[in-house]
Amino acid sequence: MFESLYRYSRVLARHLDGPAAEDRDRFVEHCAAGGAARESVLHLASEVLIVAQHLDVNGARMISPEEIATAAGRWVRHQRRRGRVSTARYSRQRFVQVATDWLRFLGQLEAAPATRGPGADVVDEFAACMRFERGLSRHTISNRCWHVRAFLTWLDDQHRSADAATLEDVDTFLVLRGAQGWCRVSIASVATALRSFYSHMGATGRCGQELAAGIEGPRLFKHEALPVGPRWEDVQRLIASTDTDRPQDIRDRAILLLLAVYGLRCSEVVALTLDDIGWEQDILHVTRPKQRCKQDYPLTTDVGEAILRYLQQVRPRCALRSLFLTIKAPVRPLVASSLHHLVAPRMQALGIHCPRQGPHALRHACATHLVAEGLSLKQIGDHLGHRSPFATRTYAKVDLLGLREVADFSLRGLL
Repeated sequence: MFESLYRYSRVLARHLDGPAAEDRDRFVEHCAAGGAARESVLHLASEVLIVAQHLDVNGARMISPEEIATAAGRWVRHQRRRGRVSTARYSRQRFVQVATDWLRFLGQLEAAPATRGPGADVVDEFAACMRFERGLSRHTISNRCWHVRAFLTWLDDQHRSADAATLEDVDTFLVLRGAQGWCRVSIASVATALRSFYSHMGATGRCGQELAAGIEGPRLFKHEALPVGPRWEDVQRLIASTDTDRPQDIRDRAILLLLAVYGLRCSEVVALTLDDIGWEQDILHVTRPKQRCKQDYPLTTDVGEAILRYLQQVRPRCALRSLFLTIKAPVRPLVASSLHHLVAPRMQALGIHCPRQGPHALRHACATHLVAEGLSLKQIGDHLGHRSPFATRTYAKVDLLGLREVADFSLRGLL
């Protein structure tokens, strides 16, 4: 890699004769393959050489974060003596960052001791029970464990342990969540997680069975609120705002169309791969995690053209099979949480007022638009990938014109 970066023999010799030259060359080549620009690769090669000169990486020994910090301090003092830096903060941070990335690539970074919270062992056991005995999804397990860890951390602050908790402790914690601005649906999720956790505790003899039975969340009412999304005119404005030549807009346009036209969930968008686009048959294959199957859609012209333009002009050339990747290096697949930062700021900039300004609001907008177009709830449910018609029936409440027709229908002649 160094031979392709440097033309001057003296500069090339400095990199080839420096310590750990082969390991440095492999790391620089790896970063270049990840989509880093040439200028960035040149800077990185020089920085890794500096790290290798101040850290002994020979012998494949493990290097701790403390040793990296010590070497960074030596480098900063060297820079100061030569009058090359006015402040040491950036030089120190950059040295630590480059050294950490390089040693992690080599497998020589000594992992910092993991800080396990209170009750970590029983939470791990609880997660294993949900996974292997109850067969719950990974998302459900992660969500419930997150709530349980938060409760146990709060208990620890009260100098209490998990097996010594009472119903008063649970109620106090739920009230605290409400005071922090959590809605009743979110608080009910906390109660469900704690009830499941203490059912496991009771089954394993760590506490009485009556504790889980007594945990109750706030009362929820079915179909209490309408699934609110932006108006379809606002969705069209949102998509039209990406009709530019900016690389980020080209990528985001394809994502917004998938969210609005097909009503996909965030996880379903980021899970798309290059193999999910059937160009010859004009088919889009979507993985449905809840149904644990794939669903095929006709690839519309607008969506197909947006994806094709993204692939031809923007998507980095790399070995990754994920469809949507980051624009800047290091190139990696997008994650579900990143779509919120993609959608919400655009809606705010356009003045689109909606209780939920995120990608899931476009799914609601899609369903509402389909209702307005006269599609049946069965067709809408199939389009959205609902497992049950019960999940779709709430959209009947948004069909105000249809509801008015029902209200105006007179039964007088039938009585």
